[in-house]
Amino acid sequence: MVHLAAAPPVSLPAGSDRSRYDRATARLDAPFAIVDMAAYRANAADLVRRAAGTPVRVASKSVRCLPLLREVLELDGFRGVMAFTLPEALWLASEGIEDILVAYPSVDRDAYVRLASDPVAAAQVTIMVDDEAQLDLIDRALAPIPARTELRVCVDIDTSWQLLGGRVHIGAHRSPLRTPEQVAALAEVVTRRPGFRLVGLMAYEAHIAGVGDAPEGRALYGRVVRAMQARAGAELARRRADIVRAVRAIAPLEFVNGGGTGSVERTAAESSITEVAAGSGLFQPRLFDHYTAFEGRPAALFALPVVRRPGHGCVTVLGGGYPASGVPAKDRLPQPYLPRGLSYAPQEAAGEVQTPLRGAAADDLRIGDSVWFRHAKAGELCERFDALHLVEEDRIVRTVPTYRGQGHTFL
Repeated sequence: MVHLAAAPPVSLPAGSDRSRYDRATARLDAPFAIVDMAAYRANAADLVRRAAGTPVRVASKSVRCLPLLREVLELDGFRGVMAFTLPEALWLASEGIEDILVAYPSVDRDAYVRLASDPVAAAQVTIMVDDEAQLDLIDRALAPIPARTELRVCVDIDTSWQLLGGRVHIGAHRSPLRTPEQVAALAEVVTRRPGFRLVGLMAYEAHIAGVGDAPEGRALYGRVVRAMQARAGAELARRRADIVRAVRAIAPLEFVNGGGTGSVERTAAESSITEVAAGSGLFQPRLFDHYTAFEGRPAALFALPVVRRPGHGCVTVLGGGYPASGVPAKDRLPQPYLPRGLSYAPQEAAGEVQTPLRGAAADDLRIGDSVWFRHAKAGELCERFDALHLVEEDRIVRTVPTYRGQGHTFL
């Protein structure tokens, strides 16, 4: 096993990276995906540095590769996994992963039956709720079980910044629970209900952690974002502290989770927080390039082969239509990364089967050469590939399966 060790960030010229990657993968036929392990280690170390002693829970949706999850969990500063579905959490538990928080409510009745029937999994997996109706669904699903295991519960809190009596909403549409009174009321319900035990609170500030505050070429907009995040963050810190106090008066809490890659240091500084979540910062996809607080190194890339040379200043690569989730826009497309200077043909962009690329660098590419891309998001890359080739310097040291490569497509 290649163990990760905390290492300081190292700045390398992009051209040298391309040469290393080409040498390391010379025997492979594209398309394929790689992880630059030096960049992965540096990014992991930087997340721990930014958390300043607060444990980092790894967001599995941003990695979607069990061997890489295992390795980052071996590092000091990382503790536990934030899963994205209950079936995924059950699988991770069966593979020996401990302390798994399911970040989203589930209505998978079969998965609840499996969880409540497995004391080992039930001891490691915490489910998410924000509505009593979710508890009703779970109880109905588990009614036929004569002796069910107690389920660990976390309550999700709405973190959005709302103005003008809620008419202006900035942030993700997640939990309906905003106030200490609302959260405490559901906490009371959970603690009184047989078969459930309240152990944690979660409050993910998407409008701060997931929105870059230094967008390229948009200085004025960046100032607006930073001002919004400062005011929204201050409001949330006060409200989150009040909520935690209200709930701790009802039940002891094992953890209070918050944050994301883009807000690690801001969230970790709150006294009410016991852990922060992060995952995208390990791979450093293109959507996380424009933050003032940190600068990660691109670690996960995929290669597409040049299969045509339609004319001067243009090549065509095989595949490439791997857009990221979210609002459809140019920033959701993969980024032609290496060699520098390539861009999409405006009328075609990233195609289902072929992708034309334009630019002076195209004339130096030959049939069979690789063009290196960065996905807009992190773990979504692993839904396209069944393996990741781990690169150290200019060689592949190991090839590991993604979730897809192990036969799992949870979402």
